[in-house]
Amino acid sequence: MGLPSGIGKRDRERLTAVLRDTQHTISIGETAKILRVNKEDAAKLLARWAVKGWISRVKQGLYIPVPLESVTADILLENPWIIAEKLYQPCYIGGWSAAEHWGLTEQIFRTVVVITTQKPKSREPIIKGTQFLLHTTFQPTLFGLKTLWYGQVKVLVSDPTKTILDLLAYPKLGGGIRNTIDIFNEYLKTEHKNLVLLIDYAKRLNVSAVFKRLGFLLEQYAPIELEAIAACKDRVTISKAKLDPQLEANRLITRWRLWIPKNWEV
Repeated sequence: MGLPSGIGKRDRERLTAVLRDTQHTISIGETAKILRVNKEDAAKLLARWAVKGWISRVKQGLYIPVPLESVTADILLENPWIIAEKLYQPCYIGGWSAAEHWGLTEQIFRTVVVITTQKPKSREPIIKGTQFLLHTTFQPTLFGLKTLWYGQVKVLVSDPTKTILDLLAYPKLGGGIRNTIDIFNEYLKTEHKNLVLLIDYAKRLNVSAVFKRLGFLLEQYAPIELEAIAACKDRVTISKAKLDPQLEANRLITRWRLWIPKNWEV
Protein backbone atom coordinates (compact mmCIF):
# COMPACT_ATOMS: atom_id res chain seq x y z
CA MET A 1 0.00 0.00 0.00
CA GLY A 2 1.34 3.43 -0.90
CA LEU A 3 1.09 6.86 0.62
CA PRO A 4 -2.05 7.71 2.61
CA SER A 5 -4.61 9.50 0.45
CA GLY A 6 -6.75 12.45 1.40
CA ILE A 7 -9.96 12.22 3.37
CA GLY A 8 -12.81 14.71 3.76
CA LYS A 9 -13.27 17.11 6.63
CA ARG A 10 -15.94 14.98 8.32
CA ASP A 11 -13.83 11.82 8.15
CA ARG A 12 -10.77 13.73 9.32
CA GLU A 13 -12.62 14.98 12.40
CA ARG A 14 -13.87 11.48 13.17
CA LEU A 15 -10.46 9.90 12.69
CA THR A 16 -8.86 12.55 14.92
CA ALA A 17 -11.37 11.76 17.68
CA VAL A 18 -10.72 8.02 17.41
CA LEU A 19 -6.94 8.42 17.45
CA ARG A 20 -7.13 10.78 20.43
CA ASP A 21 -9.26 8.45 22.53
CA THR A 22 -7.59 5.11 21.79
CA GLN A 23 -4.31 3.64 22.98
CA HIS A 24 -1.99 2.00 20.43
CA THR A 25 -4.77 -0.01 18.77
CA ILE A 26 -8.22 0.73 17.38
CA SER A 27 -11.12 -1.69 17.58
CA ILE A 28 -14.61 -1.60 16.09
CA GLY A 29 -16.16 -1.45 19.55
CA GLU A 30 -14.01 1.48 20.64
CA THR A 31 -14.74 3.36 17.43
CA ALA A 32 -18.48 2.80 17.77
CA LYS A 33 -18.42 4.10 21.33
CA ILE A 34 -16.27 7.16 20.58
CA LEU A 35 -18.26 8.22 17.51
CA ARG A 36 -21.63 7.10 18.90
CA VAL A 37 -22.44 4.97 15.88
CA ASN A 38 -23.39 1.32 15.57
CA LYS A 39 -20.70 -1.31 15.10
CA GLU A 40 -21.55 -1.91 11.45
CA ASP A 41 -20.97 1.75 10.61
CA ALA A 42 -17.80 1.78 12.72
CA ALA A 43 -16.47 -1.23 10.83
CA LYS A 44 -17.14 0.49 7.50
CA LEU A 45 -15.35 3.64 8.64
CA LEU A 46 -12.28 1.72 9.79
CA ALA A 47 -12.17 -0.27 6.57
CA ARG A 48 -12.37 2.94 4.52
CA TRP A 49 -9.61 4.62 6.52
CA ALA A 50 -7.45 1.53 6.11
CA VAL A 51 -7.92 1.57 2.33
CA LYS A 52 -6.89 5.22 2.31
CA GLY A 53 -3.79 4.36 4.34
CA TRP A 54 -4.49 6.28 7.54
CA ILE A 55 -4.70 3.17 9.69
CA SER A 56 -3.43 -0.35 9.13
CA ARG A 57 -5.39 -3.56 9.66
CA VAL A 58 -3.78 -6.04 12.06
CA LYS A 59 -6.55 -8.61 12.11
CA GLN A 60 -10.27 -8.58 11.53
CA GLY A 61 -11.70 -5.79 13.64
CA LEU A 62 -8.35 -4.51 14.96
CA TYR A 63 -6.24 -1.70 13.50
CA ILE A 64 -3.20 0.36 14.39
CA PRO A 65 -2.50 4.02 13.52
CA VAL A 66 -0.11 4.78 10.68
CA PRO A 67 2.51 7.35 11.80
CA LEU A 68 2.36 10.61 9.87
CA GLU A 69 6.00 10.21 8.85
CA SER A 70 5.39 6.75 7.40
CA VAL A 71 5.71 6.45 3.61
CA THR A 72 3.51 3.33 3.58
CA ALA A 73 0.62 1.84 5.50
CA ASP A 74 2.39 -1.52 5.55
CA ILE A 75 4.11 -0.83 8.87
CA LEU A 76 5.71 -3.11 11.42
CA LEU A 77 4.28 -3.50 14.89
CA GLU A 78 5.70 -0.90 17.26
CA ASN A 79 4.87 -2.98 20.34
CA PRO A 80 3.91 -6.62 19.61
CA TRP A 81 3.13 -7.23 23.30
CA ILE A 82 0.18 -4.83 23.11
CA ILE A 83 -1.14 -6.57 20.01
CA ALA A 84 -0.81 -9.93 21.76
CA GLU A 85 -2.83 -8.64 24.71
CA LYS A 86 -5.55 -7.35 22.41
CA LEU A 87 -5.80 -10.50 20.30
CA TYR A 88 -5.20 -13.36 22.71
CA GLN A 89 -6.45 -12.28 26.14
CA PRO A 90 -6.60 -13.69 28.70
CA CYS A 91 -2.92 -14.21 28.12
CA TYR A 92 0.56 -13.23 29.20
CA ILE A 93 4.00 -12.82 27.67
CA GLY A 94 6.16 -15.76 28.71
CA GLY A 95 8.91 -18.14 27.68
CA TRP A 96 12.04 -16.69 26.15
CA SER A 97 10.29 -13.31 25.67
CA ALA A 98 9.82 -12.97 29.43
CA ALA A 99 13.36 -14.25 30.01
CA GLU A 100 14.67 -11.45 27.79
CA HIS A 101 12.57 -8.91 29.66
CA TRP A 102 13.99 -9.98 33.04
CA GLY A 103 17.58 -10.07 31.79
CA LEU A 104 17.88 -13.86 32.06
CA THR A 105 19.26 -14.30 28.56
CA GLU A 106 21.36 -12.26 26.17
CA GLN A 107 20.11 -14.23 23.20
CA ILE A 108 17.88 -12.30 20.82
CA PHE A 109 14.60 -14.04 19.98
CA ARG A 110 12.59 -12.46 17.19
CA THR A 111 9.47 -14.49 17.95
CA VAL A 112 7.17 -13.35 20.76
CA VAL A 113 5.95 -16.10 23.11
CA VAL A 114 2.34 -15.67 24.20
CA ILE A 115 0.70 -18.03 26.68
CA THR A 116 -3.07 -17.86 26.25
CA THR A 117 -6.23 -19.65 27.25
CA GLN A 118 -7.42 -19.40 23.65
CA LYS A 119 -7.04 -22.23 21.14
CA PRO A 120 -5.99 -20.42 17.97
CA LYS A 121 -5.96 -22.16 14.60
CA SER A 122 -2.42 -21.00 13.91
CA ARG A 123 0.19 -21.49 16.63
CA GLU A 124 2.84 -19.42 14.84
CA PRO A 125 1.05 -16.50 13.21
CA ILE A 126 2.96 -13.68 11.56
CA ILE A 127 1.30 -10.33 12.13
CA LYS A 128 2.67 -7.24 10.43
CA GLY A 129 6.11 -8.81 10.16
CA THR A 130 6.23 -10.08 13.75
CA GLN A 131 6.06 -13.81 14.44
CA PHE A 132 4.30 -15.10 17.52
CA LEU A 133 4.51 -18.48 19.23
CA LEU A 134 1.19 -19.24 20.92
CA HIS A 135 0.93 -21.78 23.72
CA THR A 136 -2.45 -22.73 25.14
CA THR A 137 -2.90 -23.07 28.87
CA PHE A 138 -5.77 -23.16 31.39
CA GLN A 139 -7.16 -20.32 33.49
CA PRO A 140 -5.81 -21.71 36.82
CA THR A 141 -2.23 -21.44 35.51
CA LEU A 142 -2.49 -17.66 35.10
CA PHE A 143 -0.53 -16.89 38.25
CA GLY A 144 2.90 -15.46 38.97
CA LEU A 145 2.34 -12.53 36.63
CA LYS A 146 3.51 -8.92 36.65
CA THR A 147 1.68 -5.99 35.11
CA LEU A 148 3.33 -3.64 32.64
CA TRP A 149 1.60 -0.45 31.57
CA TYR A 150 1.90 1.09 28.12
CA GLY A 151 -0.13 4.23 28.53
CA GLN A 152 -3.51 2.89 29.64
CA VAL A 153 -2.93 -0.56 28.15
CA LYS A 154 -2.15 -3.34 30.65
CA VAL A 155 0.09 -6.19 29.51
CA LEU A 156 0.86 -9.20 31.70
CA VAL A 157 4.27 -10.91 31.72
CA SER A 158 5.35 -13.92 33.76
CA ASP A 159 7.55 -12.96 36.70
CA PRO A 160 11.10 -14.39 36.69
CA THR A 161 10.18 -17.44 38.78
CA LYS A 162 7.03 -18.22 36.79
CA THR A 163 9.12 -17.84 33.64
CA ILE A 164 11.47 -20.57 34.87
CA LEU A 165 8.52 -22.76 35.85
CA ASP A 166 7.01 -22.50 32.38
CA LEU A 167 10.34 -23.37 30.75
CA LEU A 168 10.70 -26.42 32.97
CA ALA A 169 7.19 -27.51 32.08
CA TYR A 170 7.58 -26.79 28.38
CA PRO A 171 11.26 -26.49 27.32
CA LYS A 172 10.14 -25.53 23.81
CA LEU A 173 9.12 -22.13 25.20
CA GLY A 174 12.77 -21.54 26.09
CA GLY A 175 14.07 -22.61 22.70
CA GLY A 176 14.82 -26.17 23.87
CA ILE A 177 16.37 -27.63 26.97
CA ARG A 178 19.88 -26.26 26.43
CA ASN A 179 18.62 -22.69 26.15
CA THR A 180 16.34 -23.38 29.10
CA ILE A 181 19.32 -24.53 31.16
CA ASP A 182 21.25 -21.37 30.25
CA ILE A 183 18.30 -19.25 31.37
CA PHE A 184 17.90 -21.33 34.53
CA ASN A 185 21.58 -20.94 35.45
CA GLU A 186 21.33 -17.19 34.94
CA TYR A 187 18.26 -17.14 37.19
CA LEU A 188 20.26 -18.89 39.91
CA LYS A 189 22.87 -16.09 39.76
CA THR A 190 20.51 -13.13 39.93
CA GLU A 191 18.45 -11.36 42.56
CA HIS A 192 15.40 -13.00 41.00
CA LYS A 193 16.36 -16.41 42.41
CA ASN A 194 13.71 -17.74 44.77
CA LEU A 195 13.66 -21.53 44.96
CA VAL A 196 11.06 -21.59 47.73
CA LEU A 197 8.70 -19.69 45.44
CA LEU A 198 9.66 -21.88 42.48
CA ILE A 199 8.74 -25.02 44.42
CA ASP A 200 5.48 -23.40 45.51
CA TYR A 201 4.67 -22.47 41.91
CA ALA A 202 5.51 -26.00 40.79
CA LYS A 203 3.07 -27.40 43.35
CA ARG A 204 0.36 -25.09 42.03
CA LEU A 205 1.05 -26.13 38.45
CA ASN A 206 1.10 -29.78 39.54
CA VAL A 207 3.03 -31.17 36.55
CA SER A 208 5.16 -34.07 37.75
CA ALA A 209 7.74 -33.65 34.98
CA VAL A 210 8.61 -30.21 36.40
CA PHE A 211 9.87 -31.68 39.68
CA LYS A 212 11.89 -34.31 37.82
CA ARG A 213 13.55 -31.78 35.55
CA LEU A 214 14.08 -29.24 38.33
CA GLY A 215 15.54 -31.76 40.77
CA PHE A 216 17.84 -33.20 38.13
CA LEU A 217 19.06 -29.77 37.01
CA LEU A 218 19.61 -28.58 40.58
CA GLU A 219 21.77 -31.63 41.27
CA GLN A 220 23.77 -30.84 38.14
CA TYR A 221 24.17 -27.08 38.50
CA ALA A 222 23.33 -26.17 42.11
CA PRO A 223 24.03 -29.25 44.27
CA ILE A 224 24.21 -27.15 47.42
CA GLU A 225 20.46 -26.47 47.19
CA LEU A 226 19.70 -29.59 49.23
CA GLU A 227 16.34 -28.41 50.55
CA ALA A 228 14.97 -27.66 47.09
CA ILE A 229 16.36 -30.92 45.72
CA ALA A 230 14.69 -32.85 48.54
CA ALA A 231 11.39 -31.08 47.90
CA CYS A 232 11.58 -32.15 44.26
CA LYS A 233 12.50 -35.72 45.19
CA ASP A 234 9.43 -35.95 47.42
CA ARG A 235 7.27 -35.16 44.38
CA VAL A 236 8.76 -37.68 41.97
CA THR A 237 6.07 -40.03 40.68
CA ILE A 238 6.37 -43.54 39.22
CA SER A 239 5.76 -42.36 35.67
CA LYS A 240 8.75 -41.37 33.57
CA ALA A 241 9.34 -38.09 31.76
CA LYS A 242 11.84 -36.78 29.23
CA LEU A 243 14.29 -34.00 29.95
CA ASP A 244 13.14 -32.44 26.70
CA PRO A 245 10.10 -33.92 24.92
CA GLN A 246 11.55 -32.79 21.57
CA LEU A 247 14.82 -34.70 21.93
CA GLU A 248 15.48 -38.39 21.54
CA ALA A 249 16.21 -39.75 25.01
CA ASN A 250 17.31 -43.31 25.71
CA ARG A 251 19.17 -43.00 29.00
CA LEU A 252 17.15 -43.27 32.20
CA ILE A 253 18.16 -41.46 35.38
CA THR A 254 16.33 -43.74 37.76
CA ARG A 255 16.61 -41.40 40.74
CA TRP A 256 14.51 -38.84 38.89
CA ARG A 257 12.56 -41.17 36.61
CA LEU A 258 13.86 -38.99 33.81
CA TRP A 259 14.92 -39.94 30.30
CA ILE A 260 17.87 -37.91 29.00
CA PRO A 261 19.82 -37.99 25.73
CA LYS A 262 22.44 -40.72 25.60
CA ASN A 263 25.35 -38.31 25.18
CA TRP A 264 24.25 -35.96 27.98
CA GLU A 265 27.02 -35.38 30.50
CA VAL A 266 26.04 -36.28 34.06
